[in-house]
Amino acid sequence: MSKTRLANAKRLVVKVGSALVTNNGAGLDLAAIEDWARQIATLRQQGKEVVLVSSGAVACGVQRLGWGRRPKTVHEKQAAAAVGQAGLVEAYEAAFNKHSLHTAQILLTHDDLADRKRYLNARSTLSTLLELGVVPIINENDTVVTDEIKFGDNDTLGALVANLIEADALIILTDQIGLFTADPRKDANAKLISEATAGDESLEAMAGGAGTRMGTGGMITKVIAAKRAARSGAHTAIASGREVDPIIRLAAGEPLGTLLVSQTQPLAARKQWLADHLQLAGRLLLDDGAVNALKAGKSLLPIGVIAAEGEFERGSAVACISPDGREIARGLCNYGSGEARLITRKSTAEIENVLGYVDEPEIIHRDNLILLA
Repeated sequence: MSKTRLANAKRLVVKVGSALVTNNGAGLDLAAIEDWARQIATLRQQGKEVVLVSSGAVACGVQRLGWGRRPKTVHEKQAAAAVGQAGLVEAYEAAFNKHSLHTAQILLTHDDLADRKRYLNARSTLSTLLELGVVPIINENDTVVTDEIKFGDNDTLGALVANLIEADALIILTDQIGLFTADPRKDANAKLISEATAGDESLEAMAGGAGTRMGTGGMITKVIAAKRAARSGAHTAIASGREVDPIIRLAAGEPLGTLLVSQTQPLAARKQWLADHLQLAGRLLLDDGAVNALKAGKSLLPIGVIAAEGEFERGSAVACISPDGREIARGLCNYGSGEARLITRKSTAEIENVLGYVDEPEIIHRDNLILLA
């Protein structure tokens, strides 16, 4: 089953940690970065979509500034990140350019994914980049992050990105070979866990421990990240980035490191999120044609909307109401209420003439919509 689960993954998030990116703090490991670019280029040739979440900005900045250790104060970390991020993205762009691939830098904070409008913007941007064949390079925006909004580690960020783009798998490359039943440095009887269920509470007790000298995570953050990723149906593989071709081998389904399996079907997870966990901000009244289109699995177009009720912003959750007054669906609206009212009963081609721009051709994309009846 392990081979099938990862070999069938079409969309993957690959996360690499600071210890790997900076060769344990010695500076950017350009050879490793070039090797990851080669492996990801190979997956792209196989028709897979890959988003890379990379740590290393702060550690790179620490090295460039000549500091002997990772800073502790927020302003020093932000300064180091600002210095290091430039070098980090430059290295990735050069590495992927050798394979005729473009990269895009995306810096996120927790607020970007907690706010529905910014969540939708981030999701749309990433989807467009993947469609264009660009490899997104994502990192936490350490230059502006505060204790209130920080992810705290890029394992968590990797999981949230997996949720955001509905990835099939999250691959976490670390300087450890996987999750053990105990700390192998202290217990000679510790055994590698080759496969387990993501979210199994016993795994957190086994993980324990602190992060590496250059990083902020540790095995415990990876176990928790796997639980987060599993909510949207993504399986998580935790393996050593120092293995030969780990990304290619894991994507091919080779049993490498630890596989934490999601028990949640992606559709069920998204349905629960849209149906149960979002407060509705408004209503869209639909005609019969739009109702039939939604039931056929299509997106909601402005031409099928009779009216927009309530005051809401882009990215808000709204109810879709049939002519007989029933809520048949709900989803995230691509336009605010004022804009939505202007484009109701308009064809997609008319949106730009009415608004002067086009955010999306659909008023609600089918990926952000769930049928209720």
